Amino acid sequence: MTDAARTAPLPLLSYAQNMEDVLLARLFEGQESGFYIDVGGGHAVADNVSFLFYLSGWRGIVVEPQAKLSRLYRRVRPRDILITELAGREAGTLDLFEATTFHGLSTASRAHAEAAEKAGIAGRMVRKPVTTLAKLCAEHQAAAIDFLKVDVEGHEADVLAGQDWTRFRPRVVVVEAIEPLSMADAAHRFEPLLLAQNYRFAFFDNLNRWYVAGEEAATLLPRFPQAPLPWDSVRHLGEYGSAETDPAHPDHELAKALPAKLLAILPDLPPEWLNRLGLEGADPAALARIASLHDGGYLAE
Repeated sequence: MTDAARTAPLPLLSYAQNMEDVLLARLFEGQESGFYIDVGGGHAVADNVSFLFYLSGWRGIVVEPQAKLSRLYRRVRPRDILITELAGREAGTLDLFEATTFHGLSTASRAHAEAAEKAGIAGRMVRKPVTTLAKLCAEHQAAAIDFLKVDVEGHEADVLAGQDWTRFRPRVVVVEAIEPLSMADAAHRFEPLLLAQNYRFAFFDNLNRWYVAGEEAATLLPRFPQAPLPWDSVRHLGEYGSAETDPAHPDHELAKALPAKLLAILPDLPPEWLNRLGLEGADPAALARIASLHDGGYLAE
């Protein structure tokens, strides 16, 4: 590891599950803009690898087929290209197991879906259209890709097989390399494909395997650490308590103001919002009585 990489400033807050965003920030230190592809984006903020880069002005393609998760991207990350299909070897359709209690175990792998159900993970099968990385890159003119991240619970090899590695070559590829639930090594399923496409293995962070395009090896390989970064080297979003109760949370002041603001507009909320709050069929008069102490009826601000 070079002195520059060793002393590179860390982000103030990590959003990712395993500090992937922290390491990526070191690899691309000083780069003010860039493009990513995030396959298996998950929640738009929590445990998200690309969110830190979005906040820094980057943009990219996010593949997230779960409707309950994809809605948030449209509001929070409008610069991103949101794909609500699956990515795979070829275009078509596949069944997606949507885990209802833990979305991180949703998968298009039949074997992993069955394992999740045996482990008591509730879910449902939903038929979804499938596209390929090659098609996405061509359609959205992704000529320069800084990093590709793939985390799809056992479906990683199929996603990578659908890329045109001659035309579209991410500088860095990050692939989850541990089987869900069993935690067995899964690299043998996809690593031969990447090595055959002139990608160099760079790092294992105990969850993901990292690869660098051969043409970028001289620049990027020296920037990788020798061991996973210490967990306490940066703050993590998940370490804070609820924003409204934890004074240390970066959004504490905003969160404290929300309850009164929400109560003030209860009578004006559309039915779909009332439904989402569990207030379907609520008496409008009751909502107005609640709001009256917050909406200016009694000179409240």
